[in-house]
Amino acid sequence: MSLSLSEEQEELRLLVRRFLDDQAPPAEMRRLTTAAEDYDRDVWLRMADELGLPGLAIAEEYGGTGLGASELAIVLEEMGRSLYTGPFFASVVLAGQTLTHCDDEAARQRWLPGIASGSLTATLAVAEPGGRWDPQAASTVAGRAGDGWVLDGAKTYVVDGHSADLLLVTAGCPDGLGLFGVPGTAPGLTGTRLDTLDLTRHLARIEFERTPAVRIGEGDASALLGRVGDLVRTALAAEQVGGAAQCLDMAVGYAGTREQFGRPIGSFQAIKHTCAQLLVEVESARSASRFAASVAGEPGTEPMIAATVAHAYCSAAFTHAAKQNIQIHGGIGFTWEHDAHLYLRRAKSSELLFGSPRENRARLAGLLETTGPHR
Repeated sequence: MSLSLSEEQEELRLLVRRFLDDQAPPAEMRRLTTAAEDYDRDVWLRMADELGLPGLAIAEEYGGTGLGASELAIVLEEMGRSLYTGPFFASVVLAGQTLTHCDDEAARQRWLPGIASGSLTATLAVAEPGGRWDPQAASTVAGRAGDGWVLDGAKTYVVDGHSADLLLVTAGCPDGLGLFGVPGTAPGLTGTRLDTLDLTRHLARIEFERTPAVRIGEGDASALLGRVGDLVRTALAAEQVGGAAQCLDMAVGYAGTREQFGRPIGSFQAIKHTCAQLLVEVESARSASRFAASVAGEPGTEPMIAATVAHAYCSAAFTHAAKQNIQIHGGIGFTWEHDAHLYLRRAKSSELLFGSPRENRARLAGLLETTGPHR
């Protein structure tokens, strides 16, 4: 299996990079970390109108382009490189993939066209106040209210949860785990943006008090959430690769221009060895990410194993690259004015967002124990 990009995929990568370099440069990213708005809505709509990125992995019948996980990973790698602050990950990956793989055609027709066009932002709320990404640990409950449902409880670390137009929420039901659609303006819903380490990805706490909701699908949604969890891990791994690669580029660029004792610091053995090791880790992470994307959606346990490996390895690679980038920059790398700390913040946040590397390695061990030797 070749993990190299096809000509069309390379064109997609360059197109996204040019757009982000032009519309979401580092100065704009930094401005948004302290601005009142969470993201530039004009840039988001241009991304939808000119590039069609929100609909990239949504079927054509719902207004998307119907591409797959590999193309989605390419886009996310470029967004990770630029630390894009818009609602792409929440809307397209978390909510979009959940709706795409659910068995509720009415829900897909109702919400996917809006996500594909960029007119509807959405997210998925799973983690409970304890912080674990474990749908089975849902303490949020759903109850009948006439012909509909209402939710009571709270979710935390919801990506873009305070600004999303639609929230997909997991909750306990009499027949198992349920999935519900809730408008962001629903009565009884309170969204609070959290003060978190990562200044470029916004997380929120969402509280529900007799909040009206629409149930998505029938019966227990555990299998759906399990599949979505692997797609999310695969997508996040691609984003982490982009961030790690950018940290390596920043470190190499600085090492080639910063001089000490009359020569560039990149000529010193310690710096050369560090950059070489980072290159190995970044390329290994990219291979793990692309393989996970290439098998996403296939039957069996291989997608689960690949997604778990990719998230665990890419998390560690991004964090290490971000730390070494600061070290190579020396004193300036520790300053608020330099972008290096923003990458370290994103790296640590992403490392823990959907399960720590330790939890993913434990999950991998369990999968391998269940399936036996794996190719």
